Amino acid sequence: MRKFKKLLMVPLLAALSLTPMATGVNAAVKPDASDLVILQNVPEMDTRIGEDGLQLTALRVYDDGHFVKTDDVEWTTSNGNVATVDGAGNVTVTGKPGKTFIGVKDGDMSDRIAVQAKPDPGARTGKGKPPVVASLVKEGGDRHDLIGHAISQMTMEEKVGQMLMPDFRTWKGKNVTEMLPEIERLVKDYHLGGVILFRENVVTTEQTTRLADAYQAASDKYGMFLTIDQEGGIVTRLQSGTDMPGNMALGATRSPELAYDTGRVIGEELASLGINFNLAPSLDINNNPDNPVIGVRSFGEDPELVAELGISYVKGVQDTGTAATVKHFPGHGDTAVDSHLGLPEVPYDKERLMEVELMPFRKAMDEGVDALLTAHVTFPKIDDTKVISKKDGTEINLPATLSHKVLTELVREEMGYEGLIFTDALNMQAIADHFGPVDAVIKAIQAGTDIVLMPVGLEDVANGVYDAVRSGEISEERIEASVARILELKLKRGILKEENPESLDEKISNALEVVGSDEHKEIERQVAEKSVTLVKNDSVLPLAPAADDRIVVVGNTYIEDLYGAVKEKHENTVLIKTTGPLTEEQLDQVRAAKAVVAGTVTSTVAQRSPDNAQMRMVNQLKAETETPVIAAGIRNPYDIMAYPDVDAYLAQYSFRTASFRATAGILFGEVAPSGLLPVTIPGTDGGVLYGYGHGLTY
Repeated sequence: MRKFKKLLMVPLLAALSLTPMATGVNAAVKPDASDLVILQNVPEMDTRIGEDGLQLTALRVYDDGHFVKTDDVEWTTSNGNVATVDGAGNVTVTGKPGKTFIGVKDGDMSDRIAVQAKPDPGARTGKGKPPVVASLVKEGGDRHDLIGHAISQMTMEEKVGQMLMPDFRTWKGKNVTEMLPEIERLVKDYHLGGVILFRENVVTTEQTTRLADAYQAASDKYGMFLTIDQEGGIVTRLQSGTDMPGNMALGATRSPELAYDTGRVIGEELASLGINFNLAPSLDINNNPDNPVIGVRSFGEDPELVAELGISYVKGVQDTGTAATVKHFPGHGDTAVDSHLGLPEVPYDKERLMEVELMPFRKAMDEGVDALLTAHVTFPKIDDTKVISKKDGTEINLPATLSHKVLTELVREEMGYEGLIFTDALNMQAIADHFGPVDAVIKAIQAGTDIVLMPVGLEDVANGVYDAVRSGEISEERIEASVARILELKLKRGILKEENPESLDEKISNALEVVGSDEHKEIERQVAEKSVTLVKNDSVLPLAPAADDRIVVVGNTYIEDLYGAVKEKHENTVLIKTTGPLTEEQLDQVRAAKAVVAGTVTSTVAQRSPDNAQMRMVNQLKAETETPVIAAGIRNPYDIMAYPDVDAYLAQYSFRTASFRATAGILFGEVAPSGLLPVTIPGTDGGVLYGYGHGLTY
């Protein structure tokens, strides 16, 4: 375990590539800095020189260990034939071999880093000279141990604060859409390292940018993680911007390129708003059609597909400078209980878990994902520890979130993961029902978690952890290991305090250009059109109605969206909104129509039962009219299990606008369907109704 020396004077840090998350500092009183360093000299930073060079960032370091980004410095190069540097620290390599030192200076303080350019004999083509490859050569010395120095100067309370990540969805019954004095005080008093934002907090682009900026201004010495669950599809927090169709839609496209673009679009929009950490994507494998919490949040049932698309999504996010997270480790896909409501169990042994549930996570770890988020699920074949529930005194298995065997022995030691570990929300009933708010946090930290997400009762939890550290129940070494990982990622992602930050007006102007841009909307359209899957077609699609032919759209949830998309294609379209079987008058409307399009929405096993009102409605349409019945599973692809005799069936995977438009385009033949089922649709007899990979086209 890493040790941190106590120092009186702390030399710290200075340089980073793009830092869109950098935040302002209080300019009222600025103490003298003790050092000036280049960030890329920090041992934990692994920076490569790209084709366009790179940008170095200078940081002033202070005696108390904290550091801020500065641009009020002078940059120089010792050999312009190898590389040049401009006044902002942008380095351009010339393509000529040699070595140069890039220096930064402010008064008596300075630092330097070398650029070494050598021919690459492995890339030689023909008889010409091989191309030159440039790399950075760091300066050594204790002065660049910024993380160690920072931790050595932090109080125990400051260290604990870096690990706490509450939510402030509401305050006194009202949604929090702007910084409140009470919240600002909590950020400062508890030295919070981050907060998580929800849909209640992020209403418009301008408002969200202001709120994110205010959170960063409220933080004391270090930038804050501002996290959000912007998965796409059914878990979309931003109320403005691009509404990507979601993971199962991506699974239906089978396209790593679109998965990458989806991550990139989401990452760019979050970064422009000042949100620097996406708690996505889900790498759960949806191999249980009865799963009530994952479903279309998964890329599909095949571990290889989930791994390939999930890693592409992660790279898209992280290439924008936004941090990404894979969840819900070790896997929440094969459960029939929602951990928001209860404590699910996955009964498989480690061999099966390594081949299926854990495989996408292991591959994402190997590819350098920033963080993983744990599941409130028990895995008795990995950890069979029994604990007594505070809910009813019964004996229960310890969930993965609180398991040392899972988080430390499996993740850290066996799988070798060095990134951040988040708990899932600790206010979920799987934890809240069985463990006290303070005990749950203490157990999570002891297990090896780095960031405690949404603890219940910030003051009590913080004081409880302080007491546990003072008593030795949690070692300060355990806390420092997490803080080191947290600070390392903040440096890596440019989440830094800044001497001369971009103005709020400039941030807002940039966000308005990025969020919901035409280029992003085009990616949204492509994903939607390539995902919608034509599962069944008894020669009724595509529709080619005459102008006076009527189309009827029937359903309840989201049915206005489906109706609007269909009506855009065919003016003579009418809507029948109903929660159950149709009246005789409504049936007469359908009988007089060219076709009827029925939309169904399910999220539970009970909802897709043939006895469910909306399913009885679809079967009634088929039984009591001669009109072709086209059904659309708006959310889950499994809906056809309840009405297998319809004339045509489309799996849409998403209730986002682009997906409704894609379905309408397919209905009328403007778009050739190309989506493939990313899951198996079982029959009611236990067999297979439609297999994984099935999909029709025109």
